[in-house]
Amino acid sequence: MKQAQAASRFSHPRFTRREAIRAGAIGVLGLGLEHLLAFRELRAETNAPGGSSEAKARSVIFVFLSGGLSQLDSFDPKPQAKSEYRGPFKSIPTRTDGLQICEHLPLLARSSDRWSLLRSLTHPYNDHSQGHQVMLTGRTELPPRFDPLGPRPDDWPSLASLATFVYRPRNNLPPAIVLPERLVHNTGRVIPGQFGGQLGPGCDPWFLEVSGYNPVSYGAYPEYNFHHEHGAEARANPAFQSVQLSLPESITAGRFRRRTGILERIAREQESLDRAASVEPWSRYRQMAVSLLADPRTRRAFNLEEADPRLLDRYGRNSFGWSLLLARQLVEAGVRLVQVNLGNNETWDTHVNAFHNLEHYLLPPADRALSALIEDLDSRGLLDETLVVAASEFGRTPRIFSIGNGRPPGRDHWGAVQSVLLAGGGLRGGRVIGASDRNGAYPDSDAHTPEDLAATIFHALGIPPELEWQDALGRPYRIYQGSPIGGLS
Repeated sequence: MKQAQAASRFSHPRFTRREAIRAGAIGVLGLGLEHLLAFRELRAETNAPGGSSEAKARSVIFVFLSGGLSQLDSFDPKPQAKSEYRGPFKSIPTRTDGLQICEHLPLLARSSDRWSLLRSLTHPYNDHSQGHQVMLTGRTELPPRFDPLGPRPDDWPSLASLATFVYRPRNNLPPAIVLPERLVHNTGRVIPGQFGGQLGPGCDPWFLEVSGYNPVSYGAYPEYNFHHEHGAEARANPAFQSVQLSLPESITAGRFRRRTGILERIAREQESLDRAASVEPWSRYRQMAVSLLADPRTRRAFNLEEADPRLLDRYGRNSFGWSLLLARQLVEAGVRLVQVNLGNNETWDTHVNAFHNLEHYLLPPADRALSALIEDLDSRGLLDETLVVAASEFGRTPRIFSIGNGRPPGRDHWGAVQSVLLAGGGLRGGRVIGASDRNGAYPDSDAHTPEDLAATIFHALGIPPELEWQDALGRPYRIYQGSPIGGLS
């Protein structure tokens, strides 16, 4: 588990001597938690009055399909459209009267009474970086100095960063976690929209790096490892690493006790600096740091090795299944928002060989893992208090095309409309909100924006509509930039 290296590009805020001592004390343990602990909670307590105390005990799993899921080849098929629009896949009925989806999503079709669809989400961008920025932050307007080549300190904060800003850690776990990796393009550039931006690196979510970045392999490895142009001829097979919450070998039990003793001395020094201030928050930071190593319940939340083999089979023994099972364990343990990036390196960017790759490498593991997550949450009594959202940075062009040289065809980027799956969090299943036109090109009714989707997530988390955050210059911004999507509850 480690913080994204891209965060080091951001300028750090200034801190008082007392705050610096708090941060340094965390570092004494050698755990690297300074961004996770003290500064985040300090910011939440001082800039978000009432946010953490008034919030409801709910969670969100935000499943992000980086690259752009085709709406026509998944949740919004157009069987009556011309062949150059509808594609080769057939439509199948679901448990919801009148609702049909792609034939390669049979498990989700059987459980449609537990989830609903938004078929009319729209924004104006067809570029990956712009799409990531607006969908991961819930802001259609780009930041003033937006850079598609990487994150900037004046970007809008991500949804995960805003959750980190609002909430205190719960059960010694951070408010927001992103897994199994940061979103990195195959050129090596870090995709913008994932970080704290104007909130500062202290509000970056935790990046649980359990899937090493690999520029040539895609999908739900090891079962569905592929390359966009070469199908199964991928040149590498990345590993999904189990999370180990343990002390480094160089730190013995005695050395660990000595370091916690140093913490006690630093805490006493802090008291001498400001005896009027309570040391209880600092005690909480120390408790969290130690608990990540010592609390067996915390360790279990990160551990897949002891999972029921039948449950692993149900989710799928691949990176999609492992990631969503880990997300369920984390929200059950107390994490407010878990963002799951289902697919590295813009996996769903199906320009070439689209239908072969969707049929054989992308839709089957996503169908299995998403349906398993929803059913697993429901069986554990967690679905009503956990909102599941599955979305991309954009949809795909209605017309099928080939980019030349006889390569198998696909679809291009298309921000004008996409479909979003929503389940749980107090929302009803079996609903369809909005519609696209006959070719799946533009919203035909009840259009919604990324702001509305973000507001739906904030509402599920119990964030008050009047809550604001401030940038480095003290300028206020409302967390809600849109309205929760109606018709779902």
